[in-house]
Amino acid sequence: MRQPCGGSDRLGSEVAFDSTHAATSRRDIVRRAAAAGAVLVGGGALARSSAGRPLAAPSPAQDRTILNFALLLEYVQAAFYSRAVDGNRLRGELREFAETVAGHERDHVRFLRDALGSHARPEPAYHFGDATRNEKKFVAAAVGLENIGVAAYNGQVANLTKKTMAAAAEIVSVEGRHAAWISDLGGLDPAPRAADPGAGAAKVLAALHATGFVKVK
Repeated sequence: MRQPCGGSDRLGSEVAFDSTHAATSRRDIVRRAAAAGAVLVGGGALARSSAGRPLAAPSPAQDRTILNFALLLEYVQAAFYSRAVDGNRLRGELREFAETVAGHERDHVRFLRDALGSHARPEPAYHFGDATRNEKKFVAAAVGLENIGVAAYNGQVANLTKKTMAAAAEIVSVEGRHAAWISDLGGLDPAPRAADPGAGAAKVLAALHATGFVKVK
């Protein structure tokens, strides 16, 4: 796939982390994930290719490249949340979050696949490890994935044709709600800034690769 332009102290009352050390560790994990997300969204050049050259004007062909880039992220998110729900290790509001977001992400995958038709990239293989079975790891991973998603959409939306841009804007607003919800569940500020900048493809793919959940191509 040609790369598009350059451009996570509570888990709900039902979740049992009753030692001070465990709670501190959880906060540390999600704060590190949020810090990584801040680095990610801090450096993207909105309207440039990964090689630093200005992108061509929006076109249907460019839309397909960018939507396939988005589809990779949506595949990973949909699979991550679905497996977390199926694993039946989450409780309380954390499980509610996973169930809700899993449904949203599956809808996003269907939308993107329908829009791309025969051009849609295949679904990759995943390696989530304990991140879908351990509540602390799940929260940290979800914070990271949601920040990656918001940064990726914000980094690409201006490079789409107007019709496709409108659809992408509807998706990124939902991704922003996901990011705020899981940040709040992880004890983080759900709205830490007035505007979320975008990130370029190279940064997004590097962040996704760093999760170890999928081999990025």
